Amino acid sequence: MGFLKSTISLRTSIYKNIQNPIQFKHQLLTWSQQFREVIFMDSNNYPQLYSTYDCLLAVDAFTSIKTDYHNAFEDLKQYQQTTKDWLFGYLSYDLKNDIEVLHSNNFDGLYFADLFFFQPKKIFLLKGNELEIQYLNMCDDEFEEDFIEISVQFPEFSTQHSKVNIKQRISKENYLEKTSKILDHIHRGDIYEANFCMEFFSENTTIEPLNIFEKLNKISKPPHAVYFKNNKQFLLCASPERYLRKVGDQLISQPIKGTAKRFLDPDEDEKSKNELASDPKESSENIMIADLVRNDLSKTAQKGSVKVEELCGIYSFEQVHQMITTISSKLDSQYAAVDAIKTTFPMGSMTGMPKVSVMKIIEELEETKRGLYSGAVGYFTPTGDFDFNVVIRSILYNQENQYVSFSVGSAITSQSIPEKEYEECLLKAKAMREVLS
Repeated sequence: MGFLKSTISLRTSIYKNIQNPIQFKHQLLTWSQQFREVIFMDSNNYPQLYSTYDCLLAVDAFTSIKTDYHNAFEDLKQYQQTTKDWLFGYLSYDLKNDIEVLHSNNFDGLYFADLFFFQPKKIFLLKGNELEIQYLNMCDDEFEEDFIEISVQFPEFSTQHSKVNIKQRISKENYLEKTSKILDHIHRGDIYEANFCMEFFSENTTIEPLNIFEKLNKISKPPHAVYFKNNKQFLLCASPERYLRKVGDQLISQPIKGTAKRFLDPDEDEKSKNELASDPKESSENIMIADLVRNDLSKTAQKGSVKVEELCGIYSFEQVHQMITTISSKLDSQYAAVDAIKTTFPMGSMTGMPKVSVMKIIEELEETKRGLYSGAVGYFTPTGDFDFNVVIRSILYNQENQYVSFSVGSAITSQSIPEKEYEECLLKAKAMREVLS
């Protein structure tokens, strides 16, 4: 079968050439469904500078950590430094309460833990046609059998889901009223910008998570897609946004602020893109968050190492055009990998400025506990490098209590028109609505 084998301390690595990576990704994801814990990450071959793998799959927890926000970052740091192995998992937005004196008292229909990471027994890392497979030594004898099993997987989608009756947690009228309150705070000088979100949900609903994810991923083709399963809890994520990546001592953050519609007509589409690039409201929104991220990164950076690599770049995705800024820094050696996350979390693009004041205000005005929405999913490598996305454009599902949820938000600044912000939210909700209907 042409395997190349090598053993790295805890794990045995096997290398293989894959003829058809797109088909193989489908087979891999289908095969993974037998496991209790699954994280599948897909870049959808989106052209990007900062990418280590095209696709990763981690399954079957050997060890794991699951906790609420109390002392969560310290627990994660100890877990990461003790295992010194690959870890995959998520950080929910409500970990803000571990960093600052904040609370999350809003309604929660999903009941996900605030933090969950696992050390997988089996990992698949794909780049181009090259596949690296890393199994813990305790199960490396299962490799050939698994590979044969993966090769014969052909996705058979069960379409057994109930009718999804989507409701909106905040009515349009209520949304306009709440954004006006945020504008009052801005005009008074309490804050400069706030990311305000609202939930769409469906109760007593059964969906087929894999089927929905494949549909969402196909119509969005984002660079930071994730399929996550922890027993009966699922995240189906089509995120275009990177939160934070570490390679060696280099950190990269890529906040998104600024959104425009895509059009089928190429001239109209180009016009929409150019309007986004020259829109002063969108640029000021992006620059404010870029400043916040620079400030966050400087807390753990080597002196003078924080740099804006690209300001307000315009990137096109299947559903929308987005404005993205790329900021880098070099991590000072006195700080651990988890410190770089704790000092920048939650990400500025999903909070606002100044961060703590905004988080208090949005907690009062939003009606749903954000949970994993606007948190991050990603992985640590054995050497302490990491890569995390921002959980947006995502569907969350608790199979046990049959609750389906997705949230959308937009940045409110002094130039915001509540009606337009509402329309932006509906534009962002479009793909999730489409795959659920």
